[in-house]
Amino acid sequence: MSDSPDKRSNEWRAILHVQARVAVLFVPVVASLLIIAALAGNERKSVPDVDRTVTGSVR
Repeated sequence: MSDSPDKRSNEWRAILHVQARVAVLFVPVVASLLIIAALAGNERKSVPDVDRTVTGSVR
């Protein structure tokens, strides 16, 4: 093998660096989805029991 250990180490660092930067892009997306899920979960509890199959009962 002509690759030195230092060169391979630098390649792995570069790969991990790119993966970390891509992962940071998804943090706001995941946080937004968690907030939406929390709000949707709270909204269900506050809605009174209504028969949703009968459209006339929902006003």
